[in-house]
Amino acid sequence: MEQKICIITGANSGIGKQAACLIAQQQVHVIMACRNRGRAEKACQDILSVDSSMSLEIMILDMADNISIKQFSERFAQKFDHLDILIHNAADFDISRKKPAYTPQGIESVWATNHLGPVMLTEALMPLLGKSTDGRIITISSKGLAMLPFTKVDTSDCEFRKRRYSVAKAYYQSKMAQEMYTVWLARQLKGTSVTANCIRVGAVEIDINRYPDLPGFLKKLYSMKKKLSISPKAMAEIYALLALENQFASSNGVIFDEHGKPLKALASKYSPPSIEDVMKITKTYLQGN
Repeated sequence: MEQKICIITGANSGIGKQAACLIAQQQVHVIMACRNRGRAEKACQDILSVDSSMSLEIMILDMADNISIKQFSERFAQKFDHLDILIHNAADFDISRKKPAYTPQGIESVWATNHLGPVMLTEALMPLLGKSTDGRIITISSKGLAMLPFTKVDTSDCEFRKRRYSVAKAYYQSKMAQEMYTVWLARQLKGTSVTANCIRVGAVEIDINRYPDLPGFLKKLYSMKKKLSISPKAMAEIYALLALENQFASSNGVIFDEHGKPLKALASKYSPPSIEDVMKITKTYLQGN
């Protein structure tokens, strides 16, 4: 039986690192797609210390850089003849950021990393996903959207060039766009061997030390929030379930909560015209880069 191959973006820390470990433990070859080789190698060593027989590989990928995405896809296609699982775990959400950051292509970083990058990577790898008998694409959204019922994707100003910038608003807009993309993609994949589903990640413990410029009151807030958060490993278990378990093989276009339960009414709330608007602007960005 051919070994399954899984790509996890942003696999050097947090949920991504834990998911790499859990999935590799199931005899899957896991590609840790990370932008920083040093941090990726440290994470890989940590995982292999649990079980040195696990099959792991590091490949450099920066989801904020279209050139990096293209180069990664080309290198992967040269080395492997199929892909079974693609997990879009990497995200940009620097809670200390007050002004927008931009990618090498001049695109606002949150929009590029969290939405455009996953779309571009998926499209580039689709031929190899199509060679799997059970190809699974997993996008990642946020439970926080449930608390923000008026959030929408502003297709006239996706990068906040005309609006006051807020990294939180940029983040949740990008995650809503990913949900809409997942619903759209699932429709395109209907009748094929590939499925696309989305997980709304809940409040997960974060390392505040990663944000030295965070104001003191926010550090206290996140310290209190940590008591109500789930561990990265607990969230990674849901990644692994959706990636590997037979019970999810036929799921397509479903948005799941942090416990792996389908949010049945959620995918249908996005109207076809609104989805098409998001996909139209998305394709415009990708055609221009």
